[in-house]
Amino acid sequence: MKKTILIAVILIFFSIITFTSHSAEVPLGPNNERPSPHNHIPEKNIIVYDNKVVIFIPGVSWTSYKDTNSMDPVLDKEANGLEIVPESPENIYIGDIVAYEAPEGLIVHRVIEKGEDEQGVYFILKGDNNPEPDPGKIRFEQIKYLLVGIIY
Repeated sequence: MKKTILIAVILIFFSIITFTSHSAEVPLGPNNERPSPHNHIPEKNIIVYDNKVVIFIPGVSWTSYKDTNSMDPVLDKEANGLEIVPESPENIYIGDIVAYEAPEGLIVHRVIEKGEDEQGVYFILKGDNNPEPDPGKIRFEQIKYLLVGIIY
């Protein structure tokens, strides 16, 4: 009897941990993998010296971030971002972090879904620290930048 109660308590404990620990994270993909950003910079474009690093990224620009907490712990106000302007929807993958134009300004969130409907390609985005995806479908024309590097 004591052994049965102990097993039941352990199962309840692990159930609570499982259901509460993933509530604000990026949805899990196949094989419990979270989508990671695509490798947009080939290894041949990165040269590491003793005193500097040179990265060849055509069209790159530098950016900083506001303290919104939506992308914690990946991005925060002290992170430096390297971004490019994507050329087409084919340059954007699930797991990538993009900046898109919204009525309130640029929002930087992760692509969690990519699909196509009667209007063309769309993206569903979500802040890593947000419990729900952003409202509505985001179209390629709204996406202004694709994050290709973060420097802390």
